[in-house]
Amino acid sequence: MRAIWKGWLSFGLINIPINLYTGVNQKALRFHFLHAKDKSPIRFARICKKDGKEIPWEEITRGYELESGDMVVLTEEDLAKAYPEKTKTIEILDFVDEEEVDPIYYEKPYFLEPQRGAAKAYLLLREALKKTKKVGIAKFILRNRENLAALRPHDNLILLHQLRYSSEIRQSGNLQIPKGEKTSLREIDLAIKLIDQLTHSFDPKHYKDTYQEDILDIIKKKAKGKRVVPQEKPKKKRVQHDLMKVLKASLQKKRKRLAA
Repeated sequence: MRAIWKGWLSFGLINIPINLYTGVNQKALRFHFLHAKDKSPIRFARICKKDGKEIPWEEITRGYELESGDMVVLTEEDLAKAYPEKTKTIEILDFVDEEEVDPIYYEKPYFLEPQRGAAKAYLLLREALKKTKKVGIAKFILRNRENLAALRPHDNLILLHQLRYSSEIRQSGNLQIPKGEKTSLREIDLAIKLIDQLTHSFDPKHYKDTYQEDILDIIKKKAKGKRVVPQEKPKKKRVQHDLMKVLKASLQKKRKRLAA
């Protein structure tokens, strides 16, 4: 793996030189855009609005538009001048109990690796986090944006999990969530039994992207000139009002599958 960022992890007066690595590998299918008429590839170009000419990347810079409509041009040097220490430091601001961080705030994981000579300080922080069951709330700058993060132990390393700011979470107050509906104790009891029947130990390797596999199967068939047979359309689902009947049927269906 290649480090995407190098700098310092800081808490109190302790500074740990670290490398930052992307912790996920997204495997989305890449499609090319084609002209439907002749199947020619479509190319996206960076066109100057003033002269209509295509502009190469090396001639492109950033601009921020003011309320007046004027543009302030920002170069890479300008961006580097803004808090230069912040751009090279992951600073832990607070430590909080792990369960206090709502999962809705978690966004993307990164791996932290100690640089040469920093192993002892790195392991000290990792073990202290394990024993206290705390996470470190930190800020760091990546791709010209100041990010919030939670640092916690994961296996034998320290995981940096990028967090969303509270201002990025949409309010749900305008959703039509039912308040007056009541469920009977018998219905709740059957629902719990169904949950118990479907409960297993979590194994992430058990879950696969079967939709992507289906798309790849279609691609392979078309590449060989084979006819693609469409999947059977699912039956239209309806709102189920007799929950007791549906719960009992669900439990019975699960029992049959276990007995098979």
